[in-house]
Amino acid sequence: MQRFFVEPYQVQEEEHRITLTGPDVNHMKNVLRMRIGEDVWISDGGQKEYHCTIEAFEEEGAVLHILYAQEPQYELPSRIYLFQGLPKGDKMELIIQKAVELGAYSVVPVETKRCVVKLDEKKAAKKTARWQQIAESAAKQSKRMLIPEVKKAMSWKEAIAFAKELDVLLIPYELAKGMKETREILAAIEPGQSVGIFIGPEGGFEEEEVQAAMEAGAKPVTLGKRILRTETAGMTMLSILMFTLEKEDE
Repeated sequence: MQRFFVEPYQVQEEEHRITLTGPDVNHMKNVLRMRIGEDVWISDGGQKEYHCTIEAFEEEGAVLHILYAQEPQYELPSRIYLFQGLPKGDKMELIIQKAVELGAYSVVPVETKRCVVKLDEKKAAKKTARWQQIAESAAKQSKRMLIPEVKKAMSWKEAIAFAKELDVLLIPYELAKGMKETREILAAIEPGQSVGIFIGPEGGFEEEEVQAAMEAGAKPVTLGKRILRTETAGMTMLSILMFTLEKEDE
């Protein structure tokens, strides 16, 4: 069943009605060719989702009838921020798509010293808009209750300053201690804590960047004895955290 997102003000629960507006209406009518009476899921970007049927198409919107609402708790109990060193080519698109599927709350592109890609202000704005579209599409596909935000690309200094506000910081590093220490660090993360993950670009981090992250409170962890590509490392870390933090079914 198709999923769409709305703002809370578009939901009128007492009237069992939701008004869908914007580009999603055109996508619903002209791309998916949905018709009156078809079922859809609507998320308000928070705790609730609504099972609806399409009641009518208006000039600039779609009127949906709410059949019932529920609070399914699809989101992880911790907000995970992926600080991703800018990779070459279109790898960032894949990274964002999979990060959203794996439960990331936000993706923060970061320009580090070993980044080959350098974005000027115009390119950065265009890339960010494209990446946000990918995040929205992945959120719809993977039954997310919200659309993770892709932040504007930050410098390493800006990323460190932003990350200091989070509860737990992790940096996969080839010189980190063994698996036992990594397991202990991950097991200590409590539900509700915000978590930041630093992933380097191709070529990894400079030693001084790792040092700056550790001075900000980041704990070095290992992902095993193999060297992972930048597009693999973030997915691996997110998969581990998803398994560690996922709530048990009640």
